[in-house]
Amino acid sequence: MRGHPGSSGGERIPDLRVRSHNPVCWSLVAQGQGSPRGIERSGSGPKGAQWQWGGPGGLWWGRDPGRRGWKGWEVRDGGRRSGHCLGEPQSRQVWPPRTPPVLPPQPCSAMSSESSKKRKPKVIRTDGGPAEGKRGKGDTDQETQTLLWRASTKLEDPSGICMVPSNPPDVRYYSEESEVDLRDPIKDYELYRETCQELQRLMAEIQELKSRGIKENASEIDERRVQSCVHFMTLKKLNRLAHIRLKKGRDQTHEAKQKVDAYHLQLQNLLYEVMHLQKEITKCLEFKSKHEEIELVSLEEFYKEAPPEISRPAITLTEPHQQTLARLDWELEQRKRLAEKYKECLTSKEKILKEIEVKKEYLSSLQPRLNSIMQASLPVQEYLFMPFDQAHKQYETARHLPPPLYVLFVQASAYGQACDKKLVVAIEGSVEEAKALYKPPEDSQDDESDSDAEEEQTTKRRRPTLGVQLDDKRKEMLKRHPLSVTLDLKCKDENMLHLTFHYLMNLNVMTVKAKVTTAVEMTTAISAGDLLSPDSLLNCLYPGDHGRKTPNPANQFQFDKVGILTLSDYVAELGHPYVWVQKLGGLHFPKDQPQHTVAADNSLSASHMELTVKLLRSRLQSRLALHKQFASLEHGVVPVSSECQQLFPTKIVSRLVKWTAIPYEDYAELPYTKDVIEAGLAEDTHLYYMALIERGTAKLQAAVVLNPGYSTLPPVFSLCLNWKGERNSSNDDNIRAMESEVNVHYKELWGPKPGYQLLTNQLQRLCMVLDVYLETEPHDPSVEGPKEFPQEKMCLRLVRGPLRLKPFKFNYPQGFFSHR
Repeated sequence: MRGHPGSSGGERIPDLRVRSHNPVCWSLVAQGQGSPRGIERSGSGPKGAQWQWGGPGGLWWGRDPGRRGWKGWEVRDGGRRSGHCLGEPQSRQVWPPRTPPVLPPQPCSAMSSESSKKRKPKVIRTDGGPAEGKRGKGDTDQETQTLLWRASTKLEDPSGICMVPSNPPDVRYYSEESEVDLRDPIKDYELYRETCQELQRLMAEIQELKSRGIKENASEIDERRVQSCVHFMTLKKLNRLAHIRLKKGRDQTHEAKQKVDAYHLQLQNLLYEVMHLQKEITKCLEFKSKHEEIELVSLEEFYKEAPPEISRPAITLTEPHQQTLARLDWELEQRKRLAEKYKECLTSKEKILKEIEVKKEYLSSLQPRLNSIMQASLPVQEYLFMPFDQAHKQYETARHLPPPLYVLFVQASAYGQACDKKLVVAIEGSVEEAKALYKPPEDSQDDESDSDAEEEQTTKRRRPTLGVQLDDKRKEMLKRHPLSVTLDLKCKDENMLHLTFHYLMNLNVMTVKAKVTTAVEMTTAISAGDLLSPDSLLNCLYPGDHGRKTPNPANQFQFDKVGILTLSDYVAELGHPYVWVQKLGGLHFPKDQPQHTVAADNSLSASHMELTVKLLRSRLQSRLALHKQFASLEHGVVPVSSECQQLFPTKIVSRLVKWTAIPYEDYAELPYTKDVIEAGLAEDTHLYYMALIERGTAKLQAAVVLNPGYSTLPPVFSLCLNWKGERNSSNDDNIRAMESEVNVHYKELWGPKPGYQLLTNQLQRLCMVLDVYLETEPHDPSVEGPKEFPQEKMCLRLVRGPLRLKPFKFNYPQGFFSHR
């Protein structure tokens, strides 16, 4: 660009760099040296720019070609040049000539006037940045504030010429921090909302003007842009004010917090002092002297026994302190006397101990002599049936029995000596193991060090799994005592019932195992397999005592810890915990009043011993009798004793064909046994058998329920006749009458006491009533030939009553059948 006409010989004037203070005003700073005015020349100015000197303050007016409005620049010497732009910020460089041109003044545009009216005064900050060059900080701040004032001050004379004074008036500087205290935040918020709405409106108008695409709208667009910039300046000022408010609020909060912390610290110090004083007070109040722990004699006894030189009643009665000192003096005097007496007692004690040692030596020398005498008397004891030595050893071993087994041993031995000479009581097991149970574990540091050394030398083993740990806990829970008590019950025929009683230490219950020894080898019967088995031999010795569950209610909680569902899974190994076994050991577990500990009671054992022994011997004899009868029944022979021959006629045609044992499940599936099961006469603890009786084409099936308490409780028969169809008690009244002959009138068939032949007599009566049933049936005329079952029994009447019942009662000695 060419220089100003007033410049010397086309000398280039340095350009000015633009530095923005706000969207409308710009600051221009010239850098460098070497120009006639001390400024380096660089770049070129805008082409076609026009300049005019505006006054004595060094203000220049410039206007670019094709642009509206004038731009004023202030240029000052001094090594650096700076300027400030008024108007639009399009031109970036200014060439201030040495001789300013004389140009006619131009009126300011409406846009610039409106924007200057709406523009708010520029905020002059007091924390400006440091000045460049060698000028002082005060000069730089003053020049900057002057430029800002001239940029934000715009005057318009009456002729319409825009004028900017070169020198600012006296300006009162202020900071935004102080202005925040004077402004209302609510009003600033309302101003913010109005400014935002105004910005939205201006932007919408600018978009609408641009969308029309008319060139005449450029001035309106520029005007709205300037207005928008003014609003942006307002938003920035509000933003600064908001940040200043936030900072002041934080500072106030921090100061208040520091005050609160200081007060809180003072409070904690005071509380600590109070707590310390309270502790000291408590120590003083709780202080106890040693004399308070001494039990002194009462005042009456003190004044009565103490001498006057110690008691001094004239002084001590009025002064408690002197009284306490006097009582302590008397206590000291008494203790001195007792100490002398104690020494005398120790001397006499030593003399007595020496005498005891001499007597012990004498007795210890006497023991071997007594043992030799006992060994020499053994043949005499055997010859006279007086086993004193054996009994002595048994009683020595009994000292190591647990309380329940000890009570059983004592009571059974007493009962055997007094009432039952065939009852033999003995103790089995390891005495050494029993002694080891009551020895305290020996713990020593040497053992621990040795075990640690062994662990370090040996390889690490895997930890047992959860299943292995549970198995170990179960074994420990079900651990038996090493000693056990055995009872041998002998019968008249030399058969013997061997009972072994064990004690479960952790469960506090007793169990029993049974074994039968016969004098003569018995014929093995298939159906008699369960009669003498240990699981069923002692079952229901007392009604309802199955021996499957533990009688101790506390055991169920112990089982839950180790995962044991029921004790019945371990009965085969441990034995059956019958209730009568607990009573023989003196244990009683009341269900309505649970007790924490159950002690063995001798009186309880003695009250049940006699009855239990009788029931055990009766159970053995009844099972042995049934065993013999089953051997005959399996071969089709119904044994009838001579004492019972009168109960039956001489000739019975029907015969037993089959006798087998059946399980409970097969019995329950039979259709003609439902009434017995519903009546509660058939349980899984009973024994079940099936008998088949035949005569010709007629077949009578008899399902038998044998109660464990046989023969006190009779067997129950359920009948089904297969002849010309299936007949049972539900569709034939005579079949029901046949069942009543063996189930209801069983007392006629008991025979001689104790009634062990009841079962065989019932089967014989079934054969008899089957003959009567078949012989009294009318002949079918449609069938040719003779009658299948001719009448051989003498009957007074064949049928009677509306039910057409037949005569099943046999009358001896007349030998005929009649109705009941």
